[in-house]
Amino acid sequence: MCGIFGYVNFLVDKSRGEIVDNLLEGLRRLEYRGYDSTGISIDGDNRDETLIIKTPGKVSALKQKVDSMSLNRDTVFENHVGIAHTRWATHGQPEYSNCHPHRSDPNCEFVIIHNGIITNFRELKTLLLSKGMEFESETDSECIAKLFKHVYDTNMKAGIYLDFNELTKQVLYELEGSYGLLVKSSHYPGEICGTRKGSPLLVGVRTDRKLKVDFVDVEFRDSAKDGVISHNTQTQEEMGLLPVTPSESNLRTSQSRAFLSDDGLPMPVEFFLSSDPASVIQHTKKVLFLEDDDIAHIYDGELHIHRAKKSAGESTTRQIQTLEMELNEIMKGPYKHFMQKEIFEQPDSTFNTMRGRLDFENSRVILGGIKSWLPTIRRCRRIIMIACGTSYHSCLATRSIFEELTEIPVSIELASDFLDRRSPVFRDDTCLFVSQSGETADSILALQYCLERGALTVGIVNSVGSSMSRQTHCGVHINAGPEIGVASTKAYTSQYIALVMFALSLSSDSISKSERRKEIIEGLKHIPQQIKTVLSMEDKIKSLCDSNLNDQRSLLLLGRGYQHATALEGALKIKEISYMHSEGVLAGELKHGVLALVDDKLPIIAFATKDSLFPKVVSAIEQVTAREGRPIIICNEGHEVLAGGKALATLHVPLTVDCLQGLLNIIPLQLMSYWLAVNRGVDVDFPRNLAKSVTVE
Repeated sequence: MCGIFGYVNFLVDKSRGEIVDNLLEGLRRLEYRGYDSTGISIDGDNRDETLIIKTPGKVSALKQKVDSMSLNRDTVFENHVGIAHTRWATHGQPEYSNCHPHRSDPNCEFVIIHNGIITNFRELKTLLLSKGMEFESETDSECIAKLFKHVYDTNMKAGIYLDFNELTKQVLYELEGSYGLLVKSSHYPGEICGTRKGSPLLVGVRTDRKLKVDFVDVEFRDSAKDGVISHNTQTQEEMGLLPVTPSESNLRTSQSRAFLSDDGLPMPVEFFLSSDPASVIQHTKKVLFLEDDDIAHIYDGELHIHRAKKSAGESTTRQIQTLEMELNEIMKGPYKHFMQKEIFEQPDSTFNTMRGRLDFENSRVILGGIKSWLPTIRRCRRIIMIACGTSYHSCLATRSIFEELTEIPVSIELASDFLDRRSPVFRDDTCLFVSQSGETADSILALQYCLERGALTVGIVNSVGSSMSRQTHCGVHINAGPEIGVASTKAYTSQYIALVMFALSLSSDSISKSERRKEIIEGLKHIPQQIKTVLSMEDKIKSLCDSNLNDQRSLLLLGRGYQHATALEGALKIKEISYMHSEGVLAGELKHGVLALVDDKLPIIAFATKDSLFPKVVSAIEQVTAREGRPIIICNEGHEVLAGGKALATLHVPLTVDCLQGLLNIIPLQLMSYWLAVNRGVDVDFPRNLAKSVTVE
């Protein structure tokens, strides 16, 4: 949820003002992730001086604080390390003492920023308090900074000087939980270490020279395994940690092949460390995604990758990739909010999801990411769809067509509940994970659970290089483009289409399903244009919100069959953006309790588009009107469900194939949630208490 940004320049002259501006701009690009406080750490005028500036509130408040300080903005650095953070509170209120960065001591010998949760922080804090450490915050993160100093001091007392990455490695051995972590130190000027476990971290590289190779070697060393003594020893309990034995591996003898220059001279270079590509793209498209337990050590203009833990069969290199994202994709353009922009991008985003994958002339689907795995998936005993929030709704919306086309049993699981139950998973299961960010903590833990049990795993994600895309056996990138608004809109419709295409691929060997497949593929062809038609209803929907819904405190949405998922997703959008209570209800369950809520004051939205369940939905609507309810009806063009003015309003959407109708029906609800939020003065892109990427359990 939090945002990490770091900037390192080497042999590239930058003034303090330019460095601070880079850090603040990096944080602005991360605001959409959700946060409640901000902070930066930069070098002071003296080589061993470190400055920390932080405050509760938005990045704009941090900028005001920076501007009010008497910093010498003209001081030029040819080598400098700066780190910046946006925090989403997990331990401690959003107040000054709990803001990041955190320091090891008043002299700021070690300064850290941290995403995630340290689950053993209470034990660490007890140990560090016994060593005389004084804590300044309620956070779990501060333990990391204090632990760095404790380990460093312990080794120095023994006459052992550790390389920065070896020091980081020893600290990581003591941490339990999840982390994306950056650390800088006055003991290691011009250097930074970054590491991750369950929380994303990437490194961007900008240089005028061409890199020698497009990868960075993983450097394996043996000193670390010799340097940690078992926790079962009495001495370990007394000291907390013991120093490593001196080793030649503590000396820097390696060079990173990617950063070798032809003339043997150091290469001017800038590095950008971040939890999200959105904050890096304006500087460079060359990025390296770290794996769990990687330690990125940057010094002397080189990037070195070390491992905190060794694993069998792991890759010995990390690829430097080229981001396909463009800067204009993360800008609002003519729109007032990112959410509005992303709603109106759906004709393009849905087309991009299908582009190059659907052959409309021959009614063929080609998903390269899963093509070689299709025979295995077709033989599986069941398909388990695992997701959270909006992604869960996209699974629910497509389960029926999966079962119809593949005749394989499909179950849908909320990732947190799936983990709580420790649900049985077998080797002949296929586990399908759906996530916009590919970093959702509960889904990642569920993925690891399924991998441990030998199941085949498939990822449906929007973020290239995400943890989920790297850890699953195969998958589909939905190609929706960057989604900045916290409330997911275009990712939902693209996930929906990607899942339908997956089902079509699995059934491509079935002759009996060929006509149904052709019907669906033909329907997909027209979806982008039909979404444009629905978007043209914005003025009518805005007027409906203004006249009938602005003052309401609750809202009911009715759907059945394919539209049950639409009702749930529509209710979620209204809840998270406008803060109005809303509930999606299966229309068939209306008479089993929910009908007690219906009166002439409760707004009700009913999905009554034509499919096999249409008569049953009409029956549910009649039950509402018989109790003085005046529903808002969403139905197909040229069709009236209720006569005689019984409906409060009717919204007409184009007719498409039953299993695709939800793609069109959800658009009015997205627009409705947007305008309800705008009319209430809510910060649409940053709803309270929520974050875009939920990286804590």
